Amino acid sequence: MREDDITTWFRQQRELSPVQIPIGIGDDMAQIAVAHGSSVLITTDMLLDGTHFDMATAGLERVGYKSMAASLSDCAAMATIPIGAVVAVGLPARFGELRLKELHAGIVAAADKYDCPLVGGDITSWQGAGRLAVCVSMLSKPGEKPPVRRNGARVGDVICVTGSLGGSGLRKHLNFEPRVKEALEMVRIADLNAMMDISDGLSTDLNRICTQSGVGALLEATALPISTDAQRLADPVAAALNEGEDFELLFTLSPEQWGRLRGQWSSPVPLTEIGRITDTGRMQIRGADGRVVDLEPGGYEHLGS
Repeated sequence: MREDDITTWFRQQRELSPVQIPIGIGDDMAQIAVAHGSSVLITTDMLLDGTHFDMATAGLERVGYKSMAASLSDCAAMATIPIGAVVAVGLPARFGELRLKELHAGIVAAADKYDCPLVGGDITSWQGAGRLAVCVSMLSKPGEKPPVRRNGARVGDVICVTGSLGGSGLRKHLNFEPRVKEALEMVRIADLNAMMDISDGLSTDLNRICTQSGVGALLEATALPISTDAQRLADPVAAALNEGEDFELLFTLSPEQWGRLRGQWSSPVPLTEIGRITDTGRMQIRGADGRVVDLEPGGYEHLGS
C-alpha cells in the first residue's frame, strides 16, 4: 500500500462541492469556503516517536518545535498565512508534568515565531506500552493571491527550490525553518504556477506535482543545491533527491516570472533553478556526464513498501 495510491482512493470516495470545498484532498492544505466569500485552509500532521523523531536523543523541546514547524511548512507550501493551531498528544505512561511542559515549550516556540497561536488541543495517555505521538492541526488564510496548488505546473516552467537539499537526518529535520515568510514574498513578486514543500524527498514530491499537473520534468543533477551535511554522505546527489524532511519549497513558474523573481529577491534564503517542466509525462534527470535517465520517486513512503 502506497500513500499516494490510498490518498487517490480517498479522493474518489466522495465528490466534494468546488463551491464549498475549493481545494480538497491531494494538496498540502484543504480550503473550505465560509461566509461572505472568505475561506480558511486546514492541514493536520501526526509525528511519531521512532518514525519522525527519537524522543530519547532529540529532546522534547525540539520534538515540539518540529511538530509545529512541519504544519507551518504546509502553510508555506501554499503561500498562506497561519492563523491558529490545536495540538493533540498521546503520551507514554508516566510521562509526567515537567516533560509535558518541555514539549509545550517547543510547540509554542515555533508557534510564536510565526504568529500562529496555539489555541487548544487534547491530551491522552497510553494504558501500558506506547510511544509519544504529536498531532498538529493548523488553520491558515489566503494572502493577497489565491493559494498555490500542486496541479498548475506548465510545460516550459522553470523548476526551482529554496535553500539546500539532503542530509536532513543529521540535524536539519529537527531545526528547520518553515519557509512561510519566503513563500509570501515569492508570490508577492511573481506568479507561481505550482508549489509544495519537500517533506518526502525531491524525487517523490516533484513526481506529485508532475502527476497532478499532467506534465514531465527534467532535472539537472549539477544544479541541485546540495547541503554541506549531504556532501559528507556517500552519495550526495541521492541524498538531495530522496532523503526528505528538507522542508524547503519546490515550485514552478514561467521563465519570465522566474527572471522577475530572481531580479527582485533580497532574502538571504537562496532560490535555485534545478530544471524544467517538459511535455514527456516522465521525470528525468541529466547527470554530470550529460546522460539523461529516468528518475523514479525514491523518497520516504509513509505506509511502507
